[in-house]
Amino acid sequence: MFDRIVPRYDLVNSLMSFGMDRRWRVLAARLAVKPGDRALDVGTGTGYLARELRHAGASPVFAVDFSTRMLAAAEERVADGKADIAWLRADAQRLPFPDGSFDCVTNAFLLRNLSDLTSGLREMARVLKPGGRLVCLDITQPPGGPFGVAYRLYFERLVPLVGGLIGSDREAYRYLPSSLKGFPDAGSLSDLLSDVGLTDVRMRLLGGGSVALHRAVKR
Repeated sequence: MFDRIVPRYDLVNSLMSFGMDRRWRVLAARLAVKPGDRALDVGTGTGYLARELRHAGASPVFAVDFSTRMLAAAEERVADGKADIAWLRADAQRLPFPDGSFDCVTNAFLLRNLSDLTSGLREMARVLKPGGRLVCLDITQPPGGPFGVAYRLYFERLVPLVGGLIGSDREAYRYLPSSLKGFPDAGSLSDLLSDVGLTDVRMRLLGGGSVALHRAVKR
């Protein structure tokens, strides 16, 4: 499915988020990186967050994804080929790196797609060095009240319609709202980060409370 939606993936993301998705990735990179960090972006997609990690001073940057076409598109977007990013095909739940390989690990809009969320978080924690930072950016359960009602209507009705028309794949964009069903809210995700051995868990809500940015540190 993700291979199929590559051609207009970035455009549809920008439209669905009213252009805020790129700003959120910049925030995630700045929260994760200290200059000179060895960084890993998991579920990199077309590589936007990986490139922001590099811009924030990480070097080298490793970027992994399960979709070969996403990785190909990500590499093409690095015009000069000198971005110091290694693009690798890998399963987020079986990362091909030794324990303690990275100073920071990031992911953006990945967690809802994992078949076993706890396993994926534990694997990302495993490859962090002690004191390393995990930063997660994803859609979360919207708040109550009028905004929450309006957001659910938008996310469950309008997003699949617009995504299907522009992205030319109705099935893929019908999947998007269904991926949120059963996904933990922002507070519960904070608890999961603690459960996999991370500490100093901090969370910030974005997009009126529809998106959560989490940061946690490995003991």
